[in-house]
Amino acid sequence: MAEGEDLQTFTSIMDALVRISTSMKNMEQELVCPVCKEMYKQPLALPCTHNVCHVCASEVLLQHGYLCCDPTSEPSSPAATPATRSPRLGRRAIPKPDRLDRLLKSGFGTYPGRKRGTVHPQTVSFPCPACQRDVDLGERGLGSLFRNLTLERVVERYRQTINISAAIMCQFCKPPQLEATKGCTECKSSFCNECFKLYHPWGTQKAQHEPTPPTLTFRPKGLMCPEHKEEVTHYCKTCQRLVCQLCRVRRTHTSHKITPVLSAYQALREKLTKSLAYILSSQDTVQTQIAELEETVKHTEVNGSQAKEEVSQLIQGLCAMLEEKRATLLQAIEECQQERLASLHCQIQEHQAMLENSGMVGYAQEVLKETDHPCFVQAAKQLHNRILRATDSLQSFRPAATASFSHFQLDVSRELKLLTDLAFIRAPEAPVIDTQRTYAYDQIFLCWRLPQHSPPAWHYTVEYRKTDTKAKGLKLWQRREEVRGTSALVEYLDTDSVYVLRVKGCNKAGFGEYSEDIYLHTPPAPVLNFFLDNRWGFNRDRLAISKDQRAVRSVPGIPMLFAAERLMTSCHLSIDLVIGDVAITQGKSYWACCVDPSSYLVKVGVGLESKLQEWFQVPQDVVSPRYDPDSGHDSGAEDTTVEAPPPYAFLTIGMGKILLSHGSALTSRDPNGCTVPLPPRIGICLDYEQGKVSFYDAVSFRELWECGVDCSGPVCPAFCFIGGGALHLQELVAHKQERKVTIGGFAKLD
Repeated sequence: MAEGEDLQTFTSIMDALVRISTSMKNMEQELVCPVCKEMYKQPLALPCTHNVCHVCASEVLLQHGYLCCDPTSEPSSPAATPATRSPRLGRRAIPKPDRLDRLLKSGFGTYPGRKRGTVHPQTVSFPCPACQRDVDLGERGLGSLFRNLTLERVVERYRQTINISAAIMCQFCKPPQLEATKGCTECKSSFCNECFKLYHPWGTQKAQHEPTPPTLTFRPKGLMCPEHKEEVTHYCKTCQRLVCQLCRVRRTHTSHKITPVLSAYQALREKLTKSLAYILSSQDTVQTQIAELEETVKHTEVNGSQAKEEVSQLIQGLCAMLEEKRATLLQAIEECQQERLASLHCQIQEHQAMLENSGMVGYAQEVLKETDHPCFVQAAKQLHNRILRATDSLQSFRPAATASFSHFQLDVSRELKLLTDLAFIRAPEAPVIDTQRTYAYDQIFLCWRLPQHSPPAWHYTVEYRKTDTKAKGLKLWQRREEVRGTSALVEYLDTDSVYVLRVKGCNKAGFGEYSEDIYLHTPPAPVLNFFLDNRWGFNRDRLAISKDQRAVRSVPGIPMLFAAERLMTSCHLSIDLVIGDVAITQGKSYWACCVDPSSYLVKVGVGLESKLQEWFQVPQDVVSPRYDPDSGHDSGAEDTTVEAPPPYAFLTIGMGKILLSHGSALTSRDPNGCTVPLPPRIGICLDYEQGKVSFYDAVSFRELWECGVDCSGPVCPAFCFIGGGALHLQELVAHKQERKVTIGGFAKLD
């Protein structure tokens, strides 16, 4: 039983050793210098977080024209460190503050503002072979880099793992050499027992050297500052660099966040441990992703081959079409050439017949010898026609066909340009949202366009989601796919919410980049759809309502001029009023309107239907100082104690400004503090249960003013005009009929 347990224990130990050995062998690629492609030797940590051998870095800088120190000397060597110059001194204590002050006053080190000569010092730029970027090493070059001692230790452990049987021999024994049993960091050598005693005699400074395990790579005991040769004790979070006590008090680290190296060690170790634990616990996920990547590699190879085949077939098709076209064009030239040659040959024969020894001339001479008159007439008539044609051809000679083929020339400049521009299809560029036409009302109307030189898009995908700052995570994007055209409607939205939207185009090359996100705020309440009432009450002489009953214009005319002339005689002007054709009796409602900035004076708001009917019968005085239509009741001082809400609530707009009373009496002496510019659209929100009405900038949904209103009966939207002015109600997005688009497979009106 005991033997079985021992065997099991031995097997588990061997399995663990095999796993460790395999892990060490698998990380060989992490221990190879990117320059020499061998194991790191005295690696230096670059500012870009990569590593490179000290000798390799020196050779690279020499190739780029930089002068370097002897690359065979170790950086930050303990033999050159002041703290280890003498074994009896031990480690140097932390410098005292008075000594630091003396060093700084004497100019020790460098800091901004200190002159170092008339010529600006040269900074060393090192081309990192790993990230292919130029890394600034400062003025000191490689002398400012830390030696990566941890990486050296890992390399040494790796060497021991892959070659366990290799022994380290004594460097001072005469042949045959003995196996080394001790090492000396100060001497940078490995010794056997006898040689160690021989080279470290009692009573000398070398006798105080501390023996270490034998090794082929000797490192300093601790990480030293490459500039001051002091042990690093702190970590600068701002510079992300280890610093010594002298670096800490330099002016270059003034106001920097500096922490003890122990704190940085604990924090980084904890982060690294958590990250490594997460990776180790996600091995199944890693394997799944590796399998997915391998599958992607296979698909890439297959799709790449298919793409090559498709391109080859298309080019072959073009070549075949060109060959067919070439044959057709050559056939046309050949037919024209044969036709011309036939005509020319016929003309040559006709002219040859007119020669003296030709058959036609001889035949004519024989006919002239005929003495029988009837026979002569019969034969001479046919011959005379041929002679006339020959005579005409002779007198008006012109070749029967031209020898030029200039009209068979081809202009292939357009085709050559097309072939030159022949390239793979590019996906559409990121669309640009048209912020002037995009808005949120009962629905969101989103409009966009493609950049000028963008490839065309077959269709678009619109994505949107509701933003919620209280939610822990982001909500998923909702999509409207296969959108045809450059606009779309987004419906079924929550009120008083902010939505973020984006668009991307698609063609044969696939989807392009997303547009920039646009944030739109939905109205604070359901949108109320109504029309202007043109059946009763309003003054038809001064108000003109459009046919669709969504716009109204005030036309003062001659009566306004007469009234203005009598202002000095206490003849007051009246307000022209128009109301909506609906009355609100419950809930919250919102609507918006656009006021012409050139309007003289316009009031938008709400009022009790019964009071508005009284207003139609008895027009209100607008000059009396006791009347304030913004509050809906007499604003005299004797009425300030009345607590009943007013029956009207209006926002005053005039000459491109909005007058905000804030519940206080206004005077013309301080107009700047109570007016704001007129936005493109004004929004009105009535809360019937709360008896409140709020006015908004309908573009940004910034609240302009809020006041109470009497909601004891039906409340109607109302609009007042004094002088010239115009406004129109905001059209519902659902009623827009600019063009048809397809959203989610259903045809809708855009």
